[in-house]
Amino acid sequence: MQTPTKPQPQLLNRELSWLAFNRRVLQEAQNPEVPLLERIKFLAIFSSNLDEYFKVRVATLRRLVKLKKKTKAKLGEDPAEQLKKLLEEVGRQQQEFGETFRDKVLPELHRQHIHLVSGPDLTGEQQQWVQTYFREKVRDLLSPIILDDNLHHLFLKDQTVYLAFSLSELVKGKKSDPEQRVLVMEVPTKRHGGRFVVLPTVGKERYVMFLDDVIRCGAAELFPNYRQVEAHALKISRDAELDIQEEVSGNLMLKIKSSLQKRATGYPARLLYDPAMPQDSLRLVMKKTGIGQEELVEGSRYHNFRDFFGFPNFNQAELSYPDQPALPHPTLPKAGGKLLAAIATRDHLLHLPYQSFDYVTRFLTEAAQDPQVTAINITLYRVAAKSEVAKALVKAAKNGKHVTVVVELKARFDEESNMYWAEKLQKAGAHVIFGMPELKVHSKLALVTRTEDGHNKLYAYLSTGNFNEVTSHIYADHGVFTSDPRLTSEVAEVFRYFLDHQPKSGFKHLLVAPFELRDKLNALIDHETKLAKKGQDAYIILKLNALQDERMIRKLYDASQAGVRIELLIRGISCVIPQQPGQGVNIQQRGLVDRYLEHARVYVFGNGGEEKVYVASSDWMNRNLDRRVEVAFPILNPELRAEVRHLLDLQRQDNTKSRDFDNHLIGPESPDAPRIRAQFATYDYLKKLARRRPASSKVEPKPGPSAGEA
Repeated sequence: MQTPTKPQPQLLNRELSWLAFNRRVLQEAQNPEVPLLERIKFLAIFSSNLDEYFKVRVATLRRLVKLKKKTKAKLGEDPAEQLKKLLEEVGRQQQEFGETFRDKVLPELHRQHIHLVSGPDLTGEQQQWVQTYFREKVRDLLSPIILDDNLHHLFLKDQTVYLAFSLSELVKGKKSDPEQRVLVMEVPTKRHGGRFVVLPTVGKERYVMFLDDVIRCGAAELFPNYRQVEAHALKISRDAELDIQEEVSGNLMLKIKSSLQKRATGYPARLLYDPAMPQDSLRLVMKKTGIGQEELVEGSRYHNFRDFFGFPNFNQAELSYPDQPALPHPTLPKAGGKLLAAIATRDHLLHLPYQSFDYVTRFLTEAAQDPQVTAINITLYRVAAKSEVAKALVKAAKNGKHVTVVVELKARFDEESNMYWAEKLQKAGAHVIFGMPELKVHSKLALVTRTEDGHNKLYAYLSTGNFNEVTSHIYADHGVFTSDPRLTSEVAEVFRYFLDHQPKSGFKHLLVAPFELRDKLNALIDHETKLAKKGQDAYIILKLNALQDERMIRKLYDASQAGVRIELLIRGISCVIPQQPGQGVNIQQRGLVDRYLEHARVYVFGNGGEEKVYVASSDWMNRNLDRRVEVAFPILNPELRAEVRHLLDLQRQDNTKSRDFDNHLIGPESPDAPRIRAQFATYDYLKKLARRRPASSKVEPKPGPSAGEA
């Protein structure tokens, strides 16, 4: 008798899952309880996310569609069908985005005496002011390109707003000009210093204008020979996938530089256009750029809403979230104190952005200046343009320390900054390693070697977040300072791999990809499954940015069917379909979108009452588990483990900003139940912790998720 084939598990399409995440961002822009200027920022985030989505995911699918060989078997779905579905969803979201801006945000700005005006809205006095501003501040920044027979190809820069001018009806006496003409010019946002122009205040009324509209107002002066001048916005997004052969030999730096140049001139993934643009003008732009019908996406009068990150605040603090000054750390010394001495005595857990990233830069600066420190090793994935971290490493190298820096040149959209600092570090004498062959180095590790009593003592910082001062203000991450040899000796083994390229195994505490992370996660899931089958309490809690790996999802489905209670806190992509009979009946899922971007990864396994808690750099995606160097590290100190669990429990209990699998807000269980907003509650908890450590550090973690919990 033939054994029946086990049905394949159902998975949510990755692309649609990502779009569901971006819709959660849009929901924050629609929420009237969110301060107005923060809602505008969420519109900017939505737009920025969608730009990157087209540059990477849509561009990749379009390349797959163009391939002659069949790709359906590999993807599980025909790429053309997949592309059609996601573009339909993008269209729906963009329509909703436009309605949100026009019908909700603009009227609320008006109620707050802030007016985003265009030419027809201006008074005579304002028109005169704008014309003067155009002549003095804008006109000399413009470079029109005429689309005529002399122009063989029009190149539009990636992620840049252009205005296409359609000119007609010559003024009498100017017969030397053609009757019809089309020109394109870049809106000089960077050279101007921003996308917005603030007009003079009238009483308590404040006025602001798109730079695009200032140019439109000056169009008559630009083209005096024509009676009719129309201007419509264009923006192109280019394929951002770098085609890099990650072989062992060859100069990777040169390859990256070459690929970045190709990205700037990469294949068009999308051309956004104003639907009011005359069709003959649009066809001429398409002809000159070589853009086909499939790359056309109908937009609106304005593009590049990411520029709303720079929308003026008019000094109205009440329209933004209240300031949350970085909190002092309860166990690390204040500025001027010795961090290495404090780390020698105990572990310290850092929570960003609630506590300051300055502790990290101080750690590296102190090591750079300490005469007993002999070496500093660090991994750099995304480096700030004005990186204090990199400056400390340069100083250390110049001070004679042996500085080894693993710089990931393939960190998408941060390659240029990483290359800049890699070259600076090399010139300072640091040993710079450009990632690993065929792998991205995504782990966040720093290791300091210090000579004490004739022996080398190791100090480490392990984190979920990048060594980046800028993102540390908006990304919520965990990091641990430790001199515990159980961890530092294994961190040293990871750095040894970067030097000798010999695969490592036998880590007792760290879970390291691509060597053992997947296998050890499987073993941890299997252990919970065995407990459940014995009738014992078994649970798994995962906080991730993304859960996409099919094999891991299958393991979770099997564990769920065996009775393991699984709770997922997923910010972005999740291909799991929870609470489905036959595969995920014991799986519950929620996602949190709030003021800060949830970036930390935390894995919790019940382990028969002796919980195992890991903090990690790795999501559960194919690339993280198999094609990156990632590190998950246990929180060994019981007090700090309870601290991580308490913060995780606050997110599990959030009934203000959490959304379920269907993107519905999870509200209080009853009208009288208290409202819990995890990010605000986290700040309050860490504030109390800083004031009275003994009383507030004895946090008892909740047991695993009960069957009735969301």
